Amino acid sequence: MINAESVRSEVRAWLGANWDENRPLREWRDLLADSGWGCPAWPTEWFGRGLSPSLAAVVDSEFDRIEAVGVAGGGAMSLAAPTILEHGSDDVKSRLLRPALTGQHRWCQLFSEPGNGSDLAGLTTRAELDGDEWVITGQKLWTTGAMKADWAILVARTNFDVPKHKGITYFVIDMHQPGIEVRPLMQMNRYASFNEVFLTEARVPVRDVVGAVGEGWRVALATLAHERSLPSTRAFQAGTNRTGRCRDEAVAEATDYFKTYVWYPQRAGRADLTIPRAQAAGVIDDPVIRDALMRLRCLDQTAKWTAQRARAARLAGKPPGPEGSIGKLVGSHIARMSADIHARIAGAGGMLSGADAPLDGLIHEIIISVPGQSIAGGTDEIQRNILGERSLGLPKEPSVDADIAFRQVRTNPDRH
Repeated sequence: MINAESVRSEVRAWLGANWDENRPLREWRDLLADSGWGCPAWPTEWFGRGLSPSLAAVVDSEFDRIEAVGVAGGGAMSLAAPTILEHGSDDVKSRLLRPALTGQHRWCQLFSEPGNGSDLAGLTTRAELDGDEWVITGQKLWTTGAMKADWAILVARTNFDVPKHKGITYFVIDMHQPGIEVRPLMQMNRYASFNEVFLTEARVPVRDVVGAVGEGWRVALATLAHERSLPSTRAFQAGTNRTGRCRDEAVAEATDYFKTYVWYPQRAGRADLTIPRAQAAGVIDDPVIRDALMRLRCLDQTAKWTAQRARAARLAGKPPGPEGSIGKLVGSHIARMSADIHARIAGAGGMLSGADAPLDGLIHEIIISVPGQSIAGGTDEIQRNILGERSLGLPKEPSVDADIAFRQVRTNPDRH
């Protein structure tokens, strides 16, 4: 009978026989893919062990115990691979899952467009069948990692004569082709973490459709659910003091990957700096500041408890619930509260950037980065709609285009 102790014993023995901190990273990850221990919750036929989430957590703890390197991280394993695993054909799985978990392929997500805001189903990127290939033309926006991506998950419209949710198809697309141009987007905080991607008659073989043609909305929802849930695989945590070729290469890989996200802590408000800043500025006894700090502390702790409850539910095998949307909303509120406290403490100096500004300009970076927290990953308004409709049973917002052919939708540039 498989239980926690038997799994722990087996993975511990396997690591004892195979883990070598001086092994090349790619060689180690190939071994992980063959063994199934890198993705223990995946099916045995697809590089996994078929374990439950709770037993997969036992495997994670054994990797953590000796600080062994896991599979690759990033969008490949958190978004693309789980979606392919659930909805992809055996051909797509056989070609793309292994390079994702070994780190051979980097991935990005081509969903958002400049003309449809939070209405993802209103996308206008078109895909037209030409023999055994789909020809893709359109523009995508807010794409992280597109400059270095080898592959992308893409949604495009294959049928303009049905309601908008029914004419979408989900693709995987090779980013290394002439029909794809990636341009970085400069943000007001002077970082360029996002890109716009122009597709001009880019080509996708018919075998690279994920799910059925016209059923892309259902597949896209699966990807979005993974975006708000814990990854089902174990990636390497770079915070280790140990060395060795395998770890060193994994640390270098993680460092390069996280360059894109260096400003994300500032976007989240840096609540951790509020009390030290109040102490350093001599305003820790100011009753208004103390009240704001206490409100922030309470909300921050509540958010952590909610996240713990969500993790416990997923480890028990329960599907993602409303906790993702609740956490997203609370995170936006915490970011705004933190930025407000930083601004109160710094005063006019909070508007300055550079070496002579408060915290070398970090406060300024926090203040101008925080608005992005309520937009990225689904706006606050969308999260409220999800909670109201799916958790509280409130009626949906009225829609005038959900049941008509997309060709007739007023926002469709091809309307006639």
